[in-house]
Amino acid sequence: MHSAERQTVHRWTFIWTGALVALVGFILLGVAISASQAWAEVSAALGLSLVGWGGVLQVLNSVLLAPQAGDAAGALPSPGLLLAGTAVWLAGWGLIAAGLRRAPAPAEGPSPAAGAPLYPRLARYRDFYWSTLGAYGGGVLLAELVLILLQTVLSSGVPSTELGTPAAANAGGGLSLAPTGAFAIALVVSAAVAFVCGFVGASRAQRLSLPEATIGVLYLGLPVPIILTLMERVPSLQLALGYRLREVTYVAGLLGRPELAYWLVFTGLVLALVLGINTGFIAAGSGRVDLKLGFELFVARRHVAVFRPSLLLGTLAVLMFGIIPPLLIYFIIRSAEAAVERTRIRALGLNDPLAASSDLNRLKLREQSPTMMMTALSVGGVGVGVMALIIVLSVMSGFEADLQQKILGTNAHAVVSKYAGELPEYPKVMESIRRVPGVVGQTPFIINQVMIASEGNVDGVIIKGIDPETVGEVTDLPHNLLGGQKLEILYTPEKILHRGAPDDEPEAPSGGSGPEGGAEEDDIIRRSGKPAKPAVLPGIVIGRELAASLRVVVGDRVNVVSPLGTELGPSGPIPKSRAYRVAAIFYSGMYEYDSKFVYILLKEAQDFFDVEGASGIELKVADIDDARRIAGQVVKVLGGYPYRARDWGEMNKNLFSALRLEKLVMGIILSIIIVVAAGLIVATVIMLVLEKRKEISVLKALGVSDGGIVKIFLAEGLQIGVAGGLLGLVSGLAWCFFIEKVGIKLDPEVYYIPALPVRIEPVQTALAVVIAVLVTYLASIYPALKASSVEPVEGLKAE
Repeated sequence: MHSAERQTVHRWTFIWTGALVALVGFILLGVAISASQAWAEVSAALGLSLVGWGGVLQVLNSVLLAPQAGDAAGALPSPGLLLAGTAVWLAGWGLIAAGLRRAPAPAEGPSPAAGAPLYPRLARYRDFYWSTLGAYGGGVLLAELVLILLQTVLSSGVPSTELGTPAAANAGGGLSLAPTGAFAIALVVSAAVAFVCGFVGASRAQRLSLPEATIGVLYLGLPVPIILTLMERVPSLQLALGYRLREVTYVAGLLGRPELAYWLVFTGLVLALVLGINTGFIAAGSGRVDLKLGFELFVARRHVAVFRPSLLLGTLAVLMFGIIPPLLIYFIIRSAEAAVERTRIRALGLNDPLAASSDLNRLKLREQSPTMMMTALSVGGVGVGVMALIIVLSVMSGFEADLQQKILGTNAHAVVSKYAGELPEYPKVMESIRRVPGVVGQTPFIINQVMIASEGNVDGVIIKGIDPETVGEVTDLPHNLLGGQKLEILYTPEKILHRGAPDDEPEAPSGGSGPEGGAEEDDIIRRSGKPAKPAVLPGIVIGRELAASLRVVVGDRVNVVSPLGTELGPSGPIPKSRAYRVAAIFYSGMYEYDSKFVYILLKEAQDFFDVEGASGIELKVADIDDARRIAGQVVKVLGGYPYRARDWGEMNKNLFSALRLEKLVMGIILSIIIVVAAGLIVATVIMLVLEKRKEISVLKALGVSDGGIVKIFLAEGLQIGVAGGLLGLVSGLAWCFFIEKVGIKLDPEVYYIPALPVRIEPVQTALAVVIAVLVTYLASIYPALKASSVEPVEGLKAE
């Protein structure tokens, strides 16, 4: 009997003709839409049709949108072109469908095996599980909704009226968390939801059900990230959803590219779903739930022998000291041992050839097989990837922490101000803010832009009026003063040491004509008198870089000119100008601050700029990661409008977003090393499957289920990943401590730091190991499935 070789017959004439007709229809539609200038409206609908949302219906909607856009653009083409393009497009796909036909049934009669029981694997097979589709697709959608709702609730907090306490009402809300902490909790919970749904769906189907997973993710998982991405570009969506999802968009905006954050989170939820699907298949693939792992772990440990001391110590030595030195030492020692052993066997063979042959065979068995060598390379590859991730991310975190420390040492954690105008009532406002939990310091300020000039140069700066008594509660300015100076010197400008410039302290001519040698004679009225006392000028604090640019030191006079206000002079209005004396010089470690910031007394700023009160109030909070929530509570305590509060993340959003995005991209790029190692793991496990084909057949003949075989080979891949991750963790931390303690020197004049900074973040370090283990786990799935498909008859027929 000859059965049909194909289940589907392809009539290529229809297929190619249909493809050409569909291409013509697509061109006609493109011309019509271009003439209508409606691509902006049509592209969204066409994009959804590519992922299965709507199909022909989306194309028709695009056609209906084109005339509306054409009316708006004033160029309405004939609808005949649109209808013709749609008809040709549909006709082309109809021809393609006509070219696909199922093969005819064989003409011969039934085979001799007709009526026999079907092979159990095929007997249990079903084409499609709607319940599994609902579990997979609904799981992803439910996980996304849980993430959005939890993030919003945990960040916004429960309304204070529901808490029932006056203190909570004054604080503006109770059960709210920092945005990053709320996101971490929401992400964990939503990933757990996706994992459980994947587990339930795979347990129901007793297989991986990849078609159901693909359809569920495309149809039910993609709409949420697509809508969030479009919300950043479509004003109508922004108006409809922006206010409700402000907490979600804020966390996504921390990367600088919100759409990137949306798709990364979506990928993470899909990964959690895949892990749940695989775990459910392993646990219930045999028809019953079996979560025991003792036997499988024992077999896997004996197969790969990853945790051998020689393998672990050798790989760790390579990671710590490089490839060449450890390998040289290793080959020297092994060569010496082999030479000694072979010499002994040769001497033994002269007396007892049979014993020498046995020892020689034992020596060959101790040599590593190709699979063992691949295992060592896989462990080393994973270790190198984890080590590189930890070192690079720790160094980048060190730069970020150093930059954050300098920025927050000069600026406040949050700033309270009005939408327009000054704060004349700032003492009352500060009294109200003091009652908000989490606020540990506050100080008023006035800020403006001015020109500062000396005898040597002129520059544009930002002048800030401060209160020396409270500014130390918020910033590090008092600790950044050079030469042991104190901010209190601004209260007593007469104590500022100065060099006595000619315009400040007139000198008496030697041998004066007055009764005292230091007397001075006036040329006009011919009257002698004592020299005039130097003028007492208010003090000003400037940065080190600005002092170098102006070529001034402590005690020198500088002039501050404000272009915003004018004074009446002899020849008409002139810009405001005041003379100040340099009271102190500060060094913050940031060139932008040391060259652009100057400080004067708050009262001096009020007089100079004619300001009543202050421009705003700077705040310091107990937890900088919770600054946004505390700032929101401050605004609630103050009654809302016209007050507003901005946290340090909002004021420096672009800078820190760029740093986070750079760290993320570097992490993704370095993860390629782990992906390469995952390829080695795939090759290693496949070689194990080929080597142990007979053993797999024996195990399945003894009753081990497909899930049990999958457990064995997944455990082997996981052992490689865990061993490589732990070795990479140890070596990466060792290198970080070495860099931190010994130090890699940098030029302070260029980098403003003396050595390469290192900051080891526990979550970030643990995440590098988790990524390595997950990648190795995913890489082991395919070889494990291939091993489970080995039939006992196929594996034992050659024995």
